[in-house]
Amino acid sequence: MPKFLRIGVHQSNVSGYTSKAWCIRRVGSAISLKWGAVEVLGVGDGRKVYWTLPPRVKTVRCGTVQRAKDYAKAAIARRRNHRYEPLAGNIATRRRTAARDAGLGQALGTILFVDIVRSTEKAARLGDSRWTVVMNHYYAAVRRELKTLRGKEVVTTGDGMLATFGVPAAGIRCASAILAAVRTLGLEIRVGLHAGEYKVGGADVVGLAFHIGARVAAKARAGEILVSSAVKDLMPQTAIRFKDRGLHQLKGVPGRWRLYRVEH
Repeated sequence: MPKFLRIGVHQSNVSGYTSKAWCIRRVGSAISLKWGAVEVLGVGDGRKVYWTLPPRVKTVRCGTVQRAKDYAKAAIARRRNHRYEPLAGNIATRRRTAARDAGLGQALGTILFVDIVRSTEKAARLGDSRWTVVMNHYYAAVRRELKTLRGKEVVTTGDGMLATFGVPAAGIRCASAILAAVRTLGLEIRVGLHAGEYKVGGADVVGLAFHIGARVAAKARAGEILVSSAVKDLMPQTAIRFKDRGLHQLKGVPGRWRLYRVEH
């Protein structure tokens, strides 16, 4: 399975940063895609890459073997031309020891996922230099709004960010502010919010709530802020208006979840 690591402003000899990985595999006339946020530790032959969250997966059915081969060839060429480098080793899922988990404390909060829509297309159109400038402004704008509304940055995901808030209203207000700020850069984002318990200890944060939040964000359209029912239920009396988007199956998450669009 060809695998690629987005190096962005980082170089191959840098350790200890988060980025994005992308994998593709052809099985007959079907294409299997897998992508998501990763943590890169070490350099050279000793480099290790770990999924920071369960990766997103997608299957594309091309109809014929030749179409599938053409699809894979074009997709790989795009990655090679857009700040991705081939990744030889495996992408591992980090295993936590019982002692490490025991040191994590329980927390309750609102989790926000921000993701740029069609970032690869925009980067290809602008070119590496201009895209780097845009991304620097993008992260500066996101972090400015996080600071204003007391959000805590957890991890960047190549072209997105994960953050937590003490109360859901602050997370929603921050999402709306980010949405408006990045439009001045010619960017559209999708945002997902979920509220739940997770474990935290120092820089480590883990829990199913983060996976649910990622899946909620994946359901959002360009310019849309989606929240889970857990967020809305915590706001019985609020001036914020929600529109029911119905029940959804979130990939890898048990049950069906009712999602709501924030009206703004």
